[in-house]
Amino acid sequence: MNILVTGGGKGIGKAIAKELNTDGNNIFTCGRNEKLLLNYENYCICDLSTKDGMQKLGDFITDNNIDILVNNAGEYIYSHIEDMGFSDIEHITKVNLEAPLYLISRAIPYMKSQHWGRIINIGSISGVVGEAGASLYSGTKSGLIGATKALALELAEYGITVNTINPGWVDTDMGNSSAQEGDFTKEEITECIPQKRFISPSEIAGMVKYLISEDARGVTGQSINLCAGLTCGC
Repeated sequence: MNILVTGGGKGIGKAIAKELNTDGNNIFTCGRNEKLLLNYENYCICDLSTKDGMQKLGDFITDNNIDILVNNAGEYIYSHIEDMGFSDIEHITKVNLEAPLYLISRAIPYMKSQHWGRIINIGSISGVVGEAGASLYSGTKSGLIGATKALALELAEYGITVNTINPGWVDTDMGNSSAQEGDFTKEEITECIPQKRFISPSEIAGMVKYLISEDARGVTGQSINLCAGLTCGC
């Protein structure tokens, strides 16, 4: 299988790529920092906050006949809405919502021709329950969940499944820096999580591995919360 994991240079994307790098799979990835991608044989240097970057990766998808697309690349901004400028709104919307949808549009023709494909979007529980001070992030991740449901219906007859995984707090550089940017310490955040821990990137990778398998062929249009119980309430 030809598998593209966007944002595979670190964190969740790196863990996913490592988990799926088994015999018979060709792993492709992308990012802005080439130094983080040098361990991969196949990668695309691009900036998904720009039209040119999206189109470059779209061409890369077409050229490499991608069977499985994992939309992992994303960005987080913590700021109150009145402090957000147009450039902030445009940037995070492009990276978190426009880019995944565009990349899906470029991957679908080949998947349809094969009558098989897997699309997995990495969302966030912030798109499920909302997060004060992160309305742009919550809004874009919520949009991704809605698109997942619609696309699952649209593509079901072609043997293509579409699902979203919504991590809670994850033990990555991005997760830890996000905790530092907010109004609460990591210790205070951990105390509010039912399992009293951050999720490991390897747990998300394991879920991706299941969703691309034939055992999960009947799972589509789902929004799966992988959050150590955080969305269940107090």
